[in-house]
Amino acid sequence: MKGKMLIVSAPSGSGKSTIVQWLMKEHPELRLYFSISCTSRAPRGTEQNGVEYFFLLPEEFKEKIANGEFLEYEEVYENRFYGTLKQQVERQREEGQNVVFDVDVKGGVNIKQYYGDEALSLFIQPPSVEELRNRLVGRATDTPEAIEQRLAKAEYELTFASRFDHVIVNDDLEVAKQETLKVVKDFLG
Repeated sequence: MKGKMLIVSAPSGSGKSTIVQWLMKEHPELRLYFSISCTSRAPRGTEQNGVEYFFLLPEEFKEKIANGEFLEYEEVYENRFYGTLKQQVERQREEGQNVVFDVDVKGGVNIKQYYGDEALSLFIQPPSVEELRNRLVGRATDTPEAIEQRLAKAEYELTFASRFDHVIVNDDLEVAKQETLKVVKDFLG
């Protein structure tokens, strides 16, 4: 049976990755697998082509953009691209995998528009911008300037919530995990 798609988007610090990793690790029966994206950056550390990413030269990436091969893509910095190939998603779906997209809000909206009812889109939302600030400060991984930039971006990203199938407010992580699990199980049937 052909796999379905799960799109998960959220502002930085909302708990999106924590929830997605929990679903994938604790619920193998859902047959969730990440989409393998492409990037034009060089591999880092032990990253392998075709495992974490498909590594392309900027010219190769631009050629695939011109050919309309991407479901979504973004140029993060000059000649530093990230994107999802339509062909790779279809290959994974044909293998019966339910493909998970852990993407930014614009990418999430684009993928949902492309696949419609074949995809479930979830928006993980912090209880408030102030709580998001507390989480980002608590992580102690960013400078105060970087935190302010993330918060400004988060306020913008929150305006996209209504364009997703479900909004899950992560006020209590355990409650958010269970709510996400229920919505995903209902969708996958």
